[in-house]
Amino acid sequence: MRMTLKALAVLLALAIPSLASAQDVKTDWDKDYDFAKVKTFSIKLGTSWGNQLSEDRVKRDLTEALTEKGWKLVPDGTAETQIVFHGATQTKRDLNTFYSGGGYGGYGYYGGGGMSTSTTTVSEYVVGTLVMDMFDSKSKKLIFRGTATAELSKDPKKNEKKSDKAAQKIFKNFPPMPKKA
Repeated sequence: MRMTLKALAVLLALAIPSLASAQDVKTDWDKDYDFAKVKTFSIKLGTSWGNQLSEDRVKRDLTEALTEKGWKLVPDGTAETQIVFHGATQTKRDLNTFYSGGGYGGYGYYGGGGMSTSTTTVSEYVVGTLVMDMFDSKSKKLIFRGTATAELSKDPKKNEKKSDKAAQKIFKNFPPMPKKA
């Protein structure tokens, strides 16, 4: 019985970080801006996260997602919109405490009076955040923002898939429709 509880505790500890791996994507835009009037963009890196391969991949993924919507990549200075993207990473920690034995919470209450033992595990994982800002080139006004946050993998191929998925989700309902008068 004790071994089964310990095995369960270890399995739960390993599963907790995977719950945090769901990709969270949000978009916001200027509700009065008419996106139907523009079809060109340029793109550049704003804030580097120190991995040129990953940065180039994100730039490619954002470009592909937007060109699939009928927009055209043009040189900076000639585009109707300017996209600037930023990235950051953060190490997060989860603490998980599991109790086993006769008591509740290590105090011996409610469980037959015996003492419990507890095991606390620390799980570390890295979360990456991508922010993609789109500006009107003439007014320099922010007109669209997409953000994506996800747990990063040590496997670059998995992160490549997450980058593509983030770009697709950011531009899923793009261009947004103007506010009805």
